[in-house]
Amino acid sequence: MKTIAVIPARLASTRLPRKMLHDLAGKPLVGWVYEAVRSSSLLADVIIATDSEEILEVCRRHGWNAHMTAATHRSGTERVHEVSNSIAADVYVNVQGDEPLTRPEHIASLLDVMKDPAVQVGTVKTLCPAEDILNPNAVKVVTAPGGRALYFSRATIPFDRDGTAPRYFKHLGLYAYRKSALDLFVSQPESVLEKSERLEQLRFLENGISIYAAETPYDSVGVDTEEDLQRVAEVLRKR
Repeated sequence: MKTIAVIPARLASTRLPRKMLHDLAGKPLVGWVYEAVRSSSLLADVIIATDSEEILEVCRRHGWNAHMTAATHRSGTERVHEVSNSIAADVYVNVQGDEPLTRPEHIASLLDVMKDPAVQVGTVKTLCPAEDILNPNAVKVVTAPGGRALYFSRATIPFDRDGTAPRYFKHLGLYAYRKSALDLFVSQPESVLEKSERLEQLRFLENGISIYAAETPYDSVGVDTEEDLQRVAEVLRKR
């Protein structure tokens, strides 16, 4: 499969302003993500897709491949779709611009799911660390046998009513799409559950597109808050 990775990167983040350019151990956050994704040998190309001239200039100075995309996009998936309209590939990988701990193993697990031509959208899950079970910034996913996602939520799902101690799975910010799935996504309005949870992947589920989640033993930390930034900095120091 010809696979292109796209890293959506906008400057107007709300919970952590300008987080894409936040300094992290001497390098902007977006640079850590780009170099982490580039470490995979399974990708034909890696592109930072931004609507910010400032991010574009930083990328050019460091030699990171970046493309300008429209400022009107409301989600990273829409930004990936714009790239898919100009660059042909079998699969488009979306790595959230706040996932600096992405590993080659994450991408390999993700692309294993896409070897099945019937799968339109893939993603990655891992066992949820105890500190993230109640954390609304750590998205949880429940899946059927075989990996088909039943729901994603910022809430703690499944609910442990009788104290059976279920296994909780954390959703990691990586996706893989066929072009047809991206086309359908942008053709549909923002869905009810997507608006409620602020999780764009729910638009696929609400429009009948299944998402399959590969399991990985490797956790990651998405950077949404200053506390997340400190957690990531500590991991990088240990490495």
